[in-house]
Amino acid sequence: MGAKPDQSAADAPRAVADYLLRHEAKGLLRFITCGSVDDGKSTLIGRLLYDARALLDDQAAALISDVNRAAAIGDGIDFASLVDGLSAEREQGITIDVAYRYFDTDRRKFIVADCPGHEQYTRNMATGASTADLAIVLVDARKGLLTQTRRHSYILALLGIRHVVLAVNKMDLVDYRQDLFEAIATGYQQLAAQLGIEQVACIPLSALDGDNVLETSRHMPWYQGTALLNHLETVVIESPNTVGEFRLPVQWVCRANQDFRGFAGTLLAGSVAVGDAITVSPSGSASTVARIFSGDREVTRADPGQPVVLGLDDEIDIGRGDIICPADAPLAVADQFAANLLWMDPKPLLPGRPYWLKIGARTVGATITELKHQIDVNTQAHLAAKSLECNQVGYCNLYLNEPIGFEPFTDNRDLGGFILIDRQSNATVGAGTLDFALRRASNIRWQHVDVDKASRALIKHQRPRCIWFTGLSGAGKSTIANLVEKQLLAMGRHTYLLDGDNIRHGLNNDLGFTDEDRVENIRRVAEVARLMVDAGLVVLVSFISPFRAERKMARRMFAEGEFLEVFVDTPLSVAEQRDAKGLYAKARAGLLRNFTGIDSPYEVPEDPDIVLDTGSHEAETLATMLVRELGD
Repeated sequence: MGAKPDQSAADAPRAVADYLLRHEAKGLLRFITCGSVDDGKSTLIGRLLYDARALLDDQAAALISDVNRAAAIGDGIDFASLVDGLSAEREQGITIDVAYRYFDTDRRKFIVADCPGHEQYTRNMATGASTADLAIVLVDARKGLLTQTRRHSYILALLGIRHVVLAVNKMDLVDYRQDLFEAIATGYQQLAAQLGIEQVACIPLSALDGDNVLETSRHMPWYQGTALLNHLETVVIESPNTVGEFRLPVQWVCRANQDFRGFAGTLLAGSVAVGDAITVSPSGSASTVARIFSGDREVTRADPGQPVVLGLDDEIDIGRGDIICPADAPLAVADQFAANLLWMDPKPLLPGRPYWLKIGARTVGATITELKHQIDVNTQAHLAAKSLECNQVGYCNLYLNEPIGFEPFTDNRDLGGFILIDRQSNATVGAGTLDFALRRASNIRWQHVDVDKASRALIKHQRPRCIWFTGLSGAGKSTIANLVEKQLLAMGRHTYLLDGDNIRHGLNNDLGFTDEDRVENIRRVAEVARLMVDAGLVVLVSFISPFRAERKMARRMFAEGEFLEVFVDTPLSVAEQRDAKGLYAKARAGLLRNFTGIDSPYEVPEDPDIVLDTGSHEAETLATMLVRELGD
């Protein structure tokens, strides 16, 4: 604790207080280790923890036993076992999940994330990098820069990490050769410059033996730099909260009593004081700061990084995810963006499919409207692509169903970084960064029209609806939809039938039958159906529409009660027997790829509005039953 052995007991509390004060004053550095497989990432962290005396008692006891065993048989110490906590990691000798460890020295506190090296766990590495200030990129001195080294470095740059330590490991296995180290360092510095990584420190070391980890090594007198731990203790990381106007993302709306309504969050940048004029993004509402609370104290001013509660002069509408800004420096607001995207799901990204986008505390609906290109992380070349597979990176156009306040990721990681969430599983499927708002996001506005849907429906004396028929090819969708339209027309209804085959002759003649094209096929048809319902029509849509996500997307385009999902339930065997076009036979023979029900899935509706069982009734009977079910 810093107290001398002969220090009196009366002085002990003061010594403890002094120690705690010094401890609190120490800064925190978040860093990750990454690189290719077997470059020694876990071993390096284990060595750091061991040399910094940051091991728990049971870990230290186990390592002492390991040291004794190693000395007896001439083997090395397994420092990686201090970090690889999963049983699968110990069995396979690899890192799978991100392992976080905390330790501190006299000069700094650290949180380190040990990230996996295998390509299939790249998404785990991105998770660890998302909150890091610095990255240690390990390279095996015997192998040099590898594909995964370049992949990880690209992701580091994508996620805004500007401080990198190139740790050229296993120098003991190349006889501590200076020329090898310098060649690797030069190659990496060129890569970093291409990626926009601003600060690179190159250190030769041996994680297993401790060379240049805690202290500079006698084996490499030609190296004039500092040891790794000293660099970590002294590197200056510019805080993103020290510049810019104040930004307060609202995490929670709190009402302590009937007279006070406050907005809680952490200041991302800038300072705020009582009396400051503010505006709220994205609504644009304005007010003035009346009170500021920090912890259990009321203050007149708050600085960057402080958690605060603001009270305002006016009762304006503010909710979780809104952002409070200075009135004279509001956030830009948009609903369409160009963005970088790392895809993290085993199932591919499908442009046109709806996802949830979470940015800060705000969650909105999102769709990738266009995948501009895939990026080769090794060469940064732009590759043509219609989708992204797991761990691939792309550049895309992004559409949100409502505008958000934002700043480009290069200016603010908190207001420009996002994740994509699958709407059905709630799993995180992608992580990305906003580059800029598309110009059309600010140019396009809804044009007011005086004649609305209600007026158009009134003169037709009907209730406009979308009746969406889904089922296998050959199920009888088009047959039943055609019969329903004839009966509705006989009743004086104004209708239109959108049939899958007919639409592909015109509007969708540029689309094939891949999963990506099927998603776009349904998106376009749903938009057309929405316009027809707005025109006051009863529109019948007859499409296989095999994916639940797209049928749910279509439903969300309509008002409550306007969309009816009709499942034409026909067994696959029966559908094949009815196959007048011979499509199933071609698919079975491998002559027709991506055919629904054979080599492309059909996802049965979970909760359709109406089920038509074609095995129990004829098409005419089912059509009559459906018209009767529709009522008006």
